Amino acid sequence: MTSEQSVEPESSPEETAKPRHAGFTYTLGRSLITPLARIVYRPRIEGRENVPPTGPVIFASNHLSFIDSIAIPVAAPRPVHFLAKSSYFEGTGFRGWMSKTFFESIGAIPVRRGAGQAALDALDLQRQLLDEGLTVALYPEGTRSTDGRLYKGRTGVAFLALQTGAPVVPVGLVGTDKVMPVGAKMPTLKERITVRFGEPLDLSPHGPATSGRARRLATDEIMAAIHGLSGQELAGAYNEAPAQGTIEKIIQALPHERR
Repeated sequence: MTSEQSVEPESSPEETAKPRHAGFTYTLGRSLITPLARIVYRPRIEGRENVPPTGPVIFASNHLSFIDSIAIPVAAPRPVHFLAKSSYFEGTGFRGWMSKTFFESIGAIPVRRGAGQAALDALDLQRQLLDEGLTVALYPEGTRSTDGRLYKGRTGVAFLALQTGAPVVPVGLVGTDKVMPVGAKMPTLKERITVRFGEPLDLSPHGPATSGRARRLATDEIMAAIHGLSGQELAGAYNEAPAQGTIEKIIQALPHERR
């Protein structure tokens, strides 16, 4: 597989699940969590005026901590949707209800994670939200950085932006890894975070979504903007788990597009 391979989903609208929109629980949760979080954590928020007040928007952010998905909705001037593991919504008993209610209250939408068709289905859910003029938040790195460095971006965000025409607002998060490091069960109150919203990026000059080169160049532009906001050291590599077994090592070694 080369970087020029198309990643356009082949499934038809009839075969794709509809996104579960954030409803009353999110509206209530946002009205309660946002002011409370701002009082307790006193986040520094910069560039809110850069976020378009209407129409589809993709927030593309660095990813340092679990609370990134709380920090962005708290700081953003408009409602934000993002995808979360479906297991967060499927628990039983009181604990399962609490998990489901919490994630719905911060704008999360359940999705089955994985490669192949699961990844394409996730992109399709996000495209449907953008087609309705809503906002989605994505992490081009794919997963949290455990060493604080900024890793290379995967091209799924650029594909979505080029396909829908939605502007990309880069987001730089600073300090969320100190408030709640990877592995911590509760955030600390001793640290403050900074959320920086950059100017919207129009990626259309790079070319169509079907072009691997366009997706790569657009992704690099997004990551450069995020780097300018976060100031992180660049890793110069993809953030992916160590390969398990010979087949995975071969796949990672071959040139292919990280979606």
